[in-house]
Parts: sequence; structure tokens; C-alpha cells
Amino acid sequence: MQYLGAEEFRARAKAAALGFLVASLLSGCTDLGAPSLYLAGAYFPAWLLSALVGVIAAAAARATFAINSQARALPYQLLLCSSIGLIAGLVFWFVGFGA
Repeated sequence: MQYLGAEEFRARAKAAALGFLVASLLSGCTDLGAPSLYLAGAYFPAWLLSALVGVIAAAAARATFAINSQARALPYQLLLCSSIGLIAGLVFWFVGFGA
């Protein structure tokens, strides 16, 4: 059995990581197809609507915090509002499309 040197090991690890990255990017949707919505004569992916719901929920949370004067009391508002938007988008996706 031949042992690898540190430099050769790093080179092989980088090649394996690059191979894994390329393989994961080349994979596509299954035969069932991605969920899509028919709007205005075109098909739009369902995740786009879920992302829009999340952005609207984050903006609504920010507006609610500003109106109720809680904006100064709450730390990390960007993280908080982004988390609220992410949760709203995921809930919409799971309820609407049952993924």
C-alpha cells in the first residue's frame, strides 16, 4: 500500500470536491417534473411564487415592526425579517404543494 504525501492528498481532495460540485450542478429534475403554475399564458415555477410570498411576508414584518415602534427594541432586524420571510415561504410551499 502506498501512502500519499500531504500535497498529493490535498490535490486529490480538491479534485474530488470539484467532481462532486460538478455532478451536483448537472443533476436535473425527476421525470415527474417540477411543480409549475400557469399564469398569463406561461408556466412559472412554483418556487418563484413561494419566494414572492416570503419577500412579501418579510416586508410586512418590517413594516409592522416600524409602525409599532418595535424597530429600535429588536436586535438583528435583517436576520429576523429574513427568517420570517423564509418561514412564510416554506409554509406556503409545504401547504400549497405538499412537498
